[in-house]
Amino acid sequence: MTEPLLVVGHGTVDDGGVAEFHAFLDRLRARMAAAGVDTEGGFIELSAPAVTEAWTRLVERGHRRMAAVPLVLVAAGHGKGDIPAALEREVRRHPGTSFVYGRPLGPHPVLLELLAERIDAVVPREQWADTAVVLVGRGSTDPDANAEVCKVSRLLQETCGFDTVETAFISLAPPDVPGGLERARRLGAKRIVVAPYFLFDGVLPQRVVAQAREYASSAPDIDVRVAGYLGDCDALADLVVERYHEALHGDIRMNCDTCAYRVLLPGFEDKLGAPQTPHHHPDDPTGHGHGHGHAHGHSTR
Repeated sequence: MTEPLLVVGHGTVDDGGVAEFHAFLDRLRARMAAAGVDTEGGFIELSAPAVTEAWTRLVERGHRRMAAVPLVLVAAGHGKGDIPAALEREVRRHPGTSFVYGRPLGPHPVLLELLAERIDAVVPREQWADTAVVLVGRGSTDPDANAEVCKVSRLLQETCGFDTVETAFISLAPPDVPGGLERARRLGAKRIVVAPYFLFDGVLPQRVVAQAREYASSAPDIDVRVAGYLGDCDALADLVVERYHEALHGDIRMNCDTCAYRVLLPGFEDKLGAPQTPHHHPDDPTGHGHGHGHAHGHSTR
């Protein structure tokens, strides 16, 4: 039996974001069904269905080995620990099952192309040379994850020819959105596009828009525009399918050189070797689970 695709998202309290996840999952189901591949999806917290429900449905359909793709853009705590810990919990609940674990989606040329398309929708390409971009990521306490967002900013600047691309975060890391906009303004920008680096709608992408508009209202001399997030589309589905095949047949090499869970980084000593535990989910029939060590996405059980 061909290994099924199990898509695992973080979850959101925003109904629109949950609906977009399900629409994207339907898109993946239709595509993978044509290749004879079963597809399920779930969340680790905040939204239903929980990943335990998705795993159970696959087991009930006869599957024993799953190919799990984390629906995250960078390998922060969710991708490195929370998701693989939740999957390991399902292995223990269902003896005889196992999983291979794919890489996070980014950085990837497909994501750069999608960002360019979203920016082009608010500022035409012929104006990019005198346009600044503030790329806004989720933000993390993991410095490695924040650095990955900065890498995307640099790739976006070098491949698209913007005047400058600054990086900002909506939570947990500086600079925030107003700070990123102010940095671009001090570099001389008169037109700035705020580009949310998010897959779907939710509380945090909405906060990006609100903060960008608030800054714009206080700086009438600056033309501030907000691009759309990446969203449910065929190109994103292509990338998930690529990660699925890579998980099954590729040579996955996670970047551990700057991971605070693997190496000692000044200021992050408490993270070194820290155990990871799955999130409690209200739909989890057994309550709060307990992890057993740092998964970091390397499991090929």
